[in-house]
Amino acid sequence: MPLAPLTTLNVGGPARFFTLAESEDQIISAFDHAERSRQRVFVLGGGSNLLVSDRGFDGLVIQVRLKGKEFNGDLITAQAGEDWDPLVEACVDRNLGGIECLSGIPGSVGGTPVQNVGAYGQEVSERIVTVRCFDRREREIVELSNAACGFTYRSSIFNSTERERFVVLAVTYRLNEGGAPNIEYKDLRDYFADLGPTLSEARAAVLRIRREKSMVIDRDDPNSKSAGSFFKNPIVAVGVLDKIVGSINEPVPHFPVGENVKIPAAWLIERAGFAKGFSLGQAGISANHTLAIINRGGAKAAEIIDLKERIQDTVSQKFGILLQPEPVFVGFD
Repeated sequence: MPLAPLTTLNVGGPARFFTLAESEDQIISAFDHAERSRQRVFVLGGGSNLLVSDRGFDGLVIQVRLKGKEFNGDLITAQAGEDWDPLVEACVDRNLGGIECLSGIPGSVGGTPVQNVGAYGQEVSERIVTVRCFDRREREIVELSNAACGFTYRSSIFNSTERERFVVLAVTYRLNEGGAPNIEYKDLRDYFADLGPTLSEARAAVLRIRREKSMVIDRDDPNSKSAGSFFKNPIVAVGVLDKIVGSINEPVPHFPVGENVKIPAAWLIERAGFAKGFSLGQAGISANHTLAIINRGGAKAAEIIDLKERIQDTVSQKFGILLQPEPVFVGFD
């Protein structure tokens, strides 16, 4: 089964075995079959934060397609296979605030707690109440509280300490009925100036800003064939920031994170000499957003990796910071 068409980057080889799971029972049965046949398993969601190797995945890929959503006051429960942006739109239409700045993000509901998806001043961890999961180790379905998920910046137990243990089945969020939109992020503050937008207006602004950066999937936009932001914004000690400022003798954009600071990865990449539109074979940097590595047409996973490593090595040599990638890498071991 070709995997490239199931990812937003459209790169990578096939799965040896593939199954589409549309119920919890089908998911459990697929894992039972994989255990009996001693097959490795990869769980695929919306394919938006993923890089598959050129040789593909030598095992069973289970694509989770559980569907359904339920609205109960300020509580919203969505199945893991629901597309994320239509859920955001449905919440905004119901005047439920708290995820409007996450509009336009590709992928499915099941991926949101894994990466602690965030953008424009919001993170899903601020809204998640519980995550319903299949516990692969204990072979049972469990409900994990927000605290049990261990959320940090772009991270959770699902992609760190308990990687490959839990399969997300559904997520329950608590939003604000009639809540005002979050416009703390600079791009949104500049967009609205002193105006007080509605949730719908905030969503529309986010979508417009993301489209201008080619961060909304659009078949007519070659710069949108990406895995989203490829690198995390590094969080470093204040001393590291001071050293960078001293070495280049110019202000460095940063944001406080506890006792540390967050430096925009895009700024580091650009200052390391990688301009928008830079290319290496059929892999490239988006012409509209420095953080996005794109498939320029027929790119191989090896080309994406080469570009990733060149960016990491150059930024590390210039600033002493090793950028960490956001996507999940499949079939590279």
